[in-house]
Amino acid sequence: MPTLHPSRTRIAALAAAGGVLLAGGFAGLAPEPGTASSHREAPLISGQPQYDNTDVYAFVSPDRPDTTTLIANFIPLQEPAGGPTFYKFARDAAYDLNIDNNGDSLADLTYRFEFHDRLKNDKTFLYNTGPVTSLDDPDLNFTQTYDLTLIRRVDGNAHGTRKIAQGAPVAPSNVGRASMPDYAKLRAQAVRPLGDGTTAFAGQADDSFFLDLRVFDLLYGANLKEVGNDTLSGYNVNTVAVQVPTRHLVRNGDPVVGVNSTVQRRNAAGGRTQVSRLGSPLVNEVVIPRGKKDAFNASSPWHDAQFAGFVTDPELPKLIERIYKIPAPPGPRDDLVQAYLTGVPGLNQPRNVRPAELLRLNTSIEPAANPDRLGVLGGDKAGFPNGRRLTDDVVDISLQAVEGELLGKKNDLGDAVNANDREFGSTFPYVAQPHSGSDVRGARSGAAKAGAKGKDGETVNLLNAGAVEDAADDEGSGVPGLVPIAAGSGVVAFLATCGLLWWRRRPGRLGG
Repeated sequence: MPTLHPSRTRIAALAAAGGVLLAGGFAGLAPEPGTASSHREAPLISGQPQYDNTDVYAFVSPDRPDTTTLIANFIPLQEPAGGPTFYKFARDAAYDLNIDNNGDSLADLTYRFEFHDRLKNDKTFLYNTGPVTSLDDPDLNFTQTYDLTLIRRVDGNAHGTRKIAQGAPVAPSNVGRASMPDYAKLRAQAVRPLGDGTTAFAGQADDSFFLDLRVFDLLYGANLKEVGNDTLSGYNVNTVAVQVPTRHLVRNGDPVVGVNSTVQRRNAAGGRTQVSRLGSPLVNEVVIPRGKKDAFNASSPWHDAQFAGFVTDPELPKLIERIYKIPAPPGPRDDLVQAYLTGVPGLNQPRNVRPAELLRLNTSIEPAANPDRLGVLGGDKAGFPNGRRLTDDVVDISLQAVEGELLGKKNDLGDAVNANDREFGSTFPYVAQPHSGSDVRGARSGAAKAGAKGKDGETVNLLNAGAVEDAADDEGSGVPGLVPIAAGSGVVAFLATCGLLWWRRRPGRLGG
């Protein structure tokens, strides 16, 4: 990471600046222009998908509650059959998972993935020259491996490094059933125990994010007709993940950690430039204005206070009011400060917190036996924004929050996409198996189409889709009790986008 020389003087004004964090530390602080994170949200990063961080998850592992799982996804909107040059991690990038365990907004631990290519035969255009039955199969013509380094930091600066994996195999792109007749076997071979309870994975996976992205078409068509389609169904991403004994992550008895992911690309001078940054989902897309998006990606959470205005006076509620005539909650939106900058007292706020846009996870809260897709809004303290689980419906949570759910303005806004199109796993790395190049994109589960009838016989639209439960909930995620799988604090980025929200604690929901 770029060397940081922060003044340790705390800025009391940060809290007042409230939503700052959300906005994401962007302003023009980048050492060099950076790109953005999430699905094509910023101008520069949209043209550099290998470095584009689409989503981050952080959660207490549901099947191993003494461990914490951290996941970051990259390279959005992968068409499974998009060969012959399929999807690989960049060789000139450092893909980092960063952990702040003392609340000062600076990384104290970094798990860094760096990748290497190997091409066996450059005389053919084929990714594989026959059916692939193992990761070391000679018919797998192109392969990647990675080195994983644990970096310990002081005031954000590297203080010590230890390589904990070298030459570990990457799970390949899922070319198709003829090429990879048992892809699940290849995935299993890419899950690597590293000793002392730590496990790592890198490879292709189904895109874990489920939502209707047509919010960008004048908020679902300007007439409520465009909801209920899981825009990301059928697409893959590349995933890096680590599962670590929680005792290795926390410090001084404080169970709360802040998490984000960054990507640094090697520059012409031989150094590294940060080009992508992501904590909460959708923050860069809908909270940060276009002119600041690239700068956000290149910045550090330490500088997030200067962007408070994008959160306390968000654009999204105003757009909803203009198009759908729903009055926007009055500003300043101080209800967003805890959700995005500080964490919620008694839930996921660390001691001596410095406001910053990080996923904040309380590792002492056990996974819910029956996870609620609406997380804390649904009474489930193990869910978003206390970390982010794979099954948390961050879009519905954000829409409801941006319209004042946490301020007592009850609503059922939602996009009618309540579950992923593929079943998540019950063990690490939990992300769903990638779609095969043999698959044909078509109707997907996990969504209730606009115009369909909800449980009470009402027509499904943006205004009530958050209350709709359909077949998708029974067969879309396929993870009963496993939903706790994801976690990454305050991540409702989408909401953030709206200034959403969040969090104004609701009695009986957030504890102390």
